[in-house]
Amino acid sequence: MTANLVAALHGPGDVRLETRPLPSLGERDVLVEVRSVGVCGSDVHYYEHGRIGAFVVESPLVLGHEVSGIVVDRGSRVAKHPIGERVALEPGVPCGRCAECRHGLYNLCSDVRFFATPPVDGAFARYVAIHEDYAFALPDDLSDDAGALLEPLSVGIWACRKGGVGLGDRVLVTGAGPIGNLAMQVARAAGATTLVIADVNGDRLARATELGATGTIDLNERRLVPHDGPFDVLLECTGAEAVVQDAILTLRPAGSAVLVGMGPGLQAQLPVAAMQSREITLVGTFRYANTYATAIALAAAGRVELDGLVDARFPLEEVDQALRAGRENPAWVKVVVDVQSGTAAPIAT
Repeated sequence: MTANLVAALHGPGDVRLETRPLPSLGERDVLVEVRSVGVCGSDVHYYEHGRIGAFVVESPLVLGHEVSGIVVDRGSRVAKHPIGERVALEPGVPCGRCAECRHGLYNLCSDVRFFATPPVDGAFARYVAIHEDYAFALPDDLSDDAGALLEPLSVGIWACRKGGVGLGDRVLVTGAGPIGNLAMQVARAAGATTLVIADVNGDRLARATELGATGTIDLNERRLVPHDGPFDVLLECTGAEAVVQDAILTLRPAGSAVLVGMGPGLQAQLPVAAMQSREITLVGTFRYANTYATAIALAAAGRVELDGLVDARFPLEEVDQALRAGRENPAWVKVVVDVQSGTAAPIAT
C-alpha cells in the first residue's frame, strides 16, 4: 500500500482517475480498503451540477459516502477493529464538543466532517481513513453491498423514529427510490400494517410491492387526494413541493409528516390552515444519529432487503458511468461501485 487510486470530480460531468498518497491516520483512525460504495442521489447531483445548495465543488472532490470495506491498518490507539475485519462506515464524524453532539444529536453538528460533502473527500477510492468509532463490524452473512447500503437504511430508520412509526400504523411513503423503499421496509419492521407508496416510476412501485408495500399510487396517473388516507404517518422522500402539499392532506388529525427528501428550492408552501386545524406534526430530518447498530440488526435478521435493491455494479475506473446509470436506466433502484472489481456487472432480475 503505497498509493491511493481515486475518482475525483473536477466539475459537472468531469470525473478523473487520480493517484494520491494514502490517507494519513490519526491515532484512533482505521485505514479501510474500500469494497462497495453505493451511488447516492447527492453524488449524482454533484456530478451533474457541481453543487448542492450552499455546498459547491470548488476543488477536485472524491464523491461516495455509502461505504463498506476491510480494515488494513490502524492508528496507535485503535482498540475496536482488528486488521482484516469487514466494516461498514458511518460517513460523518462530528466534532464531539458542541451542544448538539453532547446531547446525542450529532447529525446536527455544524462542524461534522461528512464524506463527499465539499471540501471533504468521499469513498470512490481504494482506501479511506475514518475514526474507529464510525466503523462498524459487519456480520459474515451481510454482503459488502449490504454493508454499504446500511447508510441509506439509516436514513429510513431515522425517518421512522422521527415519525414515531409503530404497531398498526397506516403509513404513506412518497418516493419509491432507495430511501423511500428502505423507509417503507423499516416501517413494516416497526409494525406498520398499511404501507402505501407513491411515485411516478411504475417499475419502482412494482419493486416496492415485492418488498412489502400493501398498496401503490402512480403519480403519473393522478395526484394524491385526502380520501387516499387517512394515514397516521407520512414519510415524504421526494422533496417535490406539490407532492408534499397533497400528501400532508391525507393525514388523520394529529398525524405526523416527516420531511426526508430535499427539493431544489430553499422554501416551499405548505397547507398551514389544514395543519393547524388538524394539529398535524411536521418534522424535518437531516441524516441520522445512533442508527447503525439498529441497521445492522435489521439487515442481519432479514427484516429488510438490501442486496435485492442493487441493480448494477461498476468498477472504480467507471465511476462516471455509475453516476449516469440511474438516469439512463430509470427502472434501476440502486447502483454500486465495486471498487475491487475491474468490470461492470448489471444484475439479472
